[in-house]
Amino acid sequence: VESYKATVKEQAEELVIKKFPERIIHFNKLLNETPFLCEDLTSVHSDLKIPVPEPQIINNHDGDPPAKKRKGVDGTEEAVMGAKVFILPSGSVPINSHITLMVDTIKPLIRQLVEEANLLKMWVSFLIPKIEDGNNFGVSIQEETLGEIRTVESEAAAFFDQISRYYMTRAKLVSKVAKYPHIDDYRRTVVELDEKEYLSLRITLSEIRNHYATLHDMITKNMEKIKKPRNANSIEAMY
Repeated sequence: VESYKATVKEQAEELVIKKFPERIIHFNKLLNETPFLCEDLTSVHSDLKIPVPEPQIINNHDGDPPAKKRKGVDGTEEAVMGAKVFILPSGSVPINSHITLMVDTIKPLIRQLVEEANLLKMWVSFLIPKIEDGNNFGVSIQEETLGEIRTVESEAAAFFDQISRYYMTRAKLVSKVAKYPHIDDYRRTVVELDEKEYLSLRITLSEIRNHYATLHDMITKNMEKIKKPRNANSIEAMY
């Protein structure tokens, strides 16, 4: 157990001092490159490859199922004509390749942040001294740092749920387009959803960078108190 604790402490200090600045620089670079940098949102749009079929007149005298009827202004009933899509002529509906490239890029970064936050959480926990009366100013700093790390870990894990909800929502909208190909509002909703997800993923990457920057700043400023929360003597300088 002591060997494990020593390894965690060594890895955590190297992570904060060396790896975090590298992470921040890397994320700044990603934010200024494709696919996360997009001057024109039309490049985010994706062709659904679901054509609008020609309207078909249903003949009720050829053995087909009876069409729905509606009452006209004069009280007479008239058949409701429409079009049905039995198959998609272009095959499967493609996913949005631009958004998927962003997702494939950002998911390993989210997982990395969760794992590294967990490592830092264990590191600070191991440094907390036994409970005693007085001289707890350094301990309160450790607890504040631990709380910030837990917040980062929780928010990073929530990013995964956001990505899965996007694909589920888009799938439902695409199925609406296939069912009602003549309604342009459904097609436009898919476009709006893709643009929204692009902005959301860009903001997520910015948030990941900000989490690294915040943790690096907070820990480096308080490194002495985090590593040694209590001085050898009991006299503390008052602030």
